[in-house]
Amino acid sequence: MMDLFQQQMNRKDEHVGHANQQYRATSAPEFVETRFVHHPFTTVDVADVSLQTKIAGLTFNVPFFINAITGGSPLTTALNQRLAILARETGMAMATGSMSIAMKFPESTQSFKVIRQENPNGILFANLGAHYNAEAAKRAVDIIEANAIQIHVNRAQELVMPEGDRVFSNWLKNIEEIVKASAVPVIVKEVGFGFSREAIAQLESIGVSAIDISGTGGTNFAKIENGRRKEDKLDFLEDWGQTTLTSLMEAQESRTPIIASGGVKTPMDMAKCFALGASLVGLSGEMLHLVRKDDSLPDAITTVQTWKEQLTTILTLVGADSISSLQQAPIVVAPSIQNWCDARGIDWKHLAQR
Repeated sequence: MMDLFQQQMNRKDEHVGHANQQYRATSAPEFVETRFVHHPFTTVDVADVSLQTKIAGLTFNVPFFINAITGGSPLTTALNQRLAILARETGMAMATGSMSIAMKFPESTQSFKVIRQENPNGILFANLGAHYNAEAAKRAVDIIEANAIQIHVNRAQELVMPEGDRVFSNWLKNIEEIVKASAVPVIVKEVGFGFSREAIAQLESIGVSAIDISGTGGTNFAKIENGRRKEDKLDFLEDWGQTTLTSLMEAQESRTPIIASGGVKTPMDMAKCFALGASLVGLSGEMLHLVRKDDSLPDAITTVQTWKEQLTTILTLVGADSISSLQQAPIVVAPSIQNWCDARGIDWKHLAQR
């Protein structure tokens, strides 16, 4: 049994190693080519701006958070501890990485408990895969006294993963049961392959609290799992899925709060996500990069504080005094997104006329 535990711990460490190797500092072209409409006269001053946002009954003083990254091994325990301190010192919310390993091996729970220990008053999300049932979801919430639970959907990753799942037909039913039984909000999250409007409608029909569209452009789990395969690599799946901004366009008619993640690098990227309808933005790869070294916390805290200041500057320039008003700012989406929307029958022109 210990051999299996060691294999799962090794997999967690491999994921972190591959994610660090994938890191790039520059924003994807669709973020760069999506542009706000500049108006030189607005009535918003810097002091007028609030970064507070609300989702599923939770109030976030910082509109971006540490999205699901890791946990389950000694290495990832140390990473989670640094991430938890970063969240505490900057006021960010934080999600754990997948707690699947804790469902099978209770001895791994400390790598997740450390997050609540370091951040006793923060907003924390537990995280489990969609193949788990409501009882497991409750256990995950209890382990870290979570304020909400993320249920991640990762079919593309599972298919590339050598030891991954091959049965997915029960996922939506599992999520529905978790929603009915959960005492905390349920957030459904992709892991970097994006969302379609059809999938969003399916989740709305079962009453999830929020949807994290998590598009391509960030950590690529198909590439990570291909890196772990010894043979028969599925390289053709490494560009599968919808980008983050394209997924936000797919979510334009959503009545459920939307979280944006996947390749978000800068406060300007965040602002563009908000303008396309997101109420909260998650960062994983960027946060992992900030705390990758043992002595990186002071610089990481400074960076996050700078991001908050820069985001305030952008809202002031756009003439938005809040995240909700930024959601109404005029913005022109990148040509690649326009083409996608034309093919899918999604109106993108109205965004530039607001």
